[in-house]
Amino acid sequence: MSQKISLKDAERRAFTSTFHDGLWDIFIGCFLLQFSIGPFLSPTLGDFWSSVVFLPFFALAFLVIWFVKKHVITPRVGIVKFGQWRVTRMMRFNAGMVLALTVFLLLGILSLVQFGSIPGWIHTARFSLIFLITFCAAAYFLDFTRLYIYGVIIALSPLIGEVLYVYLKASHHGFPITFGITAGLIILTGLVLFIRFLQDNPLPTDQPATEEPIE
Repeated sequence: MSQKISLKDAERRAFTSTFHDGLWDIFIGCFLLQFSIGPFLSPTLGDFWSSVVFLPFFALAFLVIWFVKKHVITPRVGIVKFGQWRVTRMMRFNAGMVLALTVFLLLGILSLVQFGSIPGWIHTARFSLIFLITFCAAAYFLDFTRLYIYGVIIALSPLIGEVLYVYLKASHHGFPITFGITAGLIILTGLVLFIRFLQDNPLPTDQPATEEPIE
């Protein structure tokens, strides 16, 4: 039993180490930038296209992360093949995310239908709830502890933005300010982790064989 527990713990540490390089933090921060920049594009492109226009940017960011993972990270740490327990957990995570996104889509449609008939803070609260549940669920299933913190910070961003809009007349419901700061902090965190990871995990070097006299 102790051997199974130790192997499971070792696998968990190996899996969570995939988040130590900070690349996914950077990707999350890049994703959040759309909520900071998008509002400025809405008057020209509309709400829908002001979001769609970011898809090529997200695709490029994902490709960059994949490239760095393959050519920079993997040579330093190698590749780990995970067991059935981790595979099952990831399948549950994927199923949970599909269910959550379906519920969130319904909430979005509901907010669209009710737009103008209910107070704006209710739409904002729903928006925050989506972020909080999504990130906390991902943190649990992926053993990615920082996502709990990110979930809380990101969930607070639209709420604080609404406060800035109501009391300080911040433009676009304060999204450019709150999401801009949040995205910047997460990207900065990712960059710090990435640099630290490279310092702690240098590329392995092939040491030339040395001959020692045998006495």
